[in-house]
Amino acid sequence: MHANRCVKLRIGRRCAACCATTKIKMSKTFDIGLERLTGAAVEAPSLTGPSATESLGGAPRGTFFLETFGCQMNDHDSEKVAGVLLSRGYQQVETPESASLILYNTCSIREKAAQKVFSRLGEFGFKQNDGRIIGVLGCVAQQEGEEIFRRAPWVSLVCGSASYSKLPELLAQVEAGNQRVTGLDNDTDETFETPVTRRDNPWRAYLTIIEGCDKACSYCVVPYTRGPERSRASDSILREVRQIAELGYSEVQLLGQTVNSYADPTARKMRFSELLLAVADEPGMRRVRFTTSHPSDFTQDIVDAIDAQPKLCNHVHLPVQSGSTRVLQAMQRTYSREEYLEKIALIRAAKRPISITTDIIVGFPGETEEDLGETLSLLDVVKYDAIFSFKYSPRPHTPSLKMSDAIPEEEKSRRLAVLQEKQREIQTAKHATMVGESFELLVSGKSRRENQWSGHTSCHRVINFSSQEQALLGKYVEVRVTGATPNGLSGEQAF
Repeated sequence: MHANRCVKLRIGRRCAACCATTKIKMSKTFDIGLERLTGAAVEAPSLTGPSATESLGGAPRGTFFLETFGCQMNDHDSEKVAGVLLSRGYQQVETPESASLILYNTCSIREKAAQKVFSRLGEFGFKQNDGRIIGVLGCVAQQEGEEIFRRAPWVSLVCGSASYSKLPELLAQVEAGNQRVTGLDNDTDETFETPVTRRDNPWRAYLTIIEGCDKACSYCVVPYTRGPERSRASDSILREVRQIAELGYSEVQLLGQTVNSYADPTARKMRFSELLLAVADEPGMRRVRFTTSHPSDFTQDIVDAIDAQPKLCNHVHLPVQSGSTRVLQAMQRTYSREEYLEKIALIRAAKRPISITTDIIVGFPGETEEDLGETLSLLDVVKYDAIFSFKYSPRPHTPSLKMSDAIPEEEKSRRLAVLQEKQREIQTAKHATMVGESFELLVSGKSRRENQWSGHTSCHRVINFSSQEQALLGKYVEVRVTGATPNGLSGEQAF
């Protein structure tokens, strides 16, 4: 898997499975009616303590605040959590001060992300007797477990991602007076099925098809926090895709820590490439994305599917982590530099141009200047469309903790800067060649500046563009590129 400090040299947002470090508060700009999501009347919350009209610490009972740290998988997990709570009659509020239930959905990929969560928890230490319920969800919950209760005794709920469907009963235990409630199973398929998912992104729907990871990279905590690989049944996936289309979405992104390791557990035994094609065939779907792919499971049939079906977006995120076979072996990445380049060759041989992005870690224990040079030379060979670059930092429960030859922090920073500069040169040259080209965009952003918009191409580039038209959000438009910088493209709507 992926690790540590993410510095983006890319166009757009962080990939799904890499658990980025960005803090995200759930959006309030898009709220599909719960009756549409559930197909039924909304259930009132079952509260065992004071009535829903009473106040806890100045906050109305039955209100919740949810803050999310991490990647698109964490975002989507929070959509599930919010959906579960909203369907039971809870109301989402904008600030923790106005909530009776405060939840932090956490990322543990790097040390600072975990520290930030405990910093948030520390803000409530002096209010621990005001009756609010405070819960820690996600990877830090799974990683730290009941240790969280010791460090922050005012926390009442610690729940991993595989137990979100059980949230109502866990909360009922807290309401009944149990001050240390946990949901920490991480080897269950129940993570896929929650009663309702709140969709907070108005343009792209996320859908998890595989959870956990079996790859056991020496630096990565994900197998510990997310558990072993469990694939979701293909019929369940396709059923949710149909529901997504009925809600008006035309773009879906399939998620997984190693999304292309998908193995259909039903008698149908769909391969990942077959699932991609089946999702694209669902009425209403116009774009299908997927992330993150593992090189060891990236095969020719995936490329063939992208070539055969234009609805499959021509973008592959294929983390390499290092260009040095020696470092890859120390990382336990299951492939060599040469084997990774064979996967790149498959993609470059496609009939459609497919953009390639990656993750790279610098400063792994024992990494030499020669190893760094091999990573830099890999950038020259592959010419990635964008990279996510990281400084290595040790994580709990990982084999790399015991490795010697740690790289000083200052040196890791230097290596990261060298890597970024190399990629900046590559992106500058790539973007310059795109001036004059036209791309179809799904418009997803509007600038405060008049007549300025932005959107994603199929190959996952963001283009900022001008248009005199109104109400373009959510529409597909053709845009001609008129300008380029190392980190972005600009253009104008083409007619």
